[in-house]
Amino acid sequence: MQKLSTPQNLTALAYESIKKSILEGKLGDDVRLTEESLSQQLGISKSPIREALNGLQNEGLIRIEPRRGAYLRRFTIKEVEDLYNLREALEVYVVSVAKITPQLIEELKCSVERTKKHLKVHDKTLHIEEDARFHGAIAKATGNCELCRVLENIQNQIWLLRCQTYDLSSSSAPKAHAAILHAFAEGNREKAQAAMREHISHVRVRLLDFLKTSAE
Repeated sequence: MQKLSTPQNLTALAYESIKKSILEGKLGDDVRLTEESLSQQLGISKSPIREALNGLQNEGLIRIEPRRGAYLRRFTIKEVEDLYNLREALEVYVVSVAKITPQLIEELKCSVERTKKHLKVHDKTLHIEEDARFHGAIAKATGNCELCRVLENIQNQIWLLRCQTYDLSSSSAPKAHAAILHAFAEGNREKAQAAMREHISHVRVRLLDFLKTSAE
């Protein structure tokens, strides 16, 4: 992490800096995040660090253990299942109300092509980022800011899992996204909903099977 200059809102900048490190996979499950160490790394006082960590815990990205520090969140199989069930319900709804425009179709088309490119060169981070961008573009097309915020939070939590299980479903993303895109281009919302449901269900099933097998 790079030291931060002296800004007006140190808490917000500390939050973004720590979150970026988490989502980029720079912090392992066993890394202990303490106010003192983060204060030294970022070059700011402990108070904004403490507030930033509380915010990240509220988002479900870390867990804070009293007198021990903070660690990346570890998900139970039930929590993973709940997250994906919620995601499926929300994203199928998003597809049903998103405003389909030529601009959205073009944006999704370009996203699918970038996804193929990232997959071909095995760029895990860019591939996952593009996946989130594709789904985020559809959510944004609903015009519902609160819905976008909730879905972004779910994506951030899922990110922690996907970085560790990338090979399980990454290869299916271009085809799944293309199916959603084509349904939109045809103006067929029911087909788009079915494609979105199948896409998320496929990822959920493979991930849960992997986690259950690993736990045995």
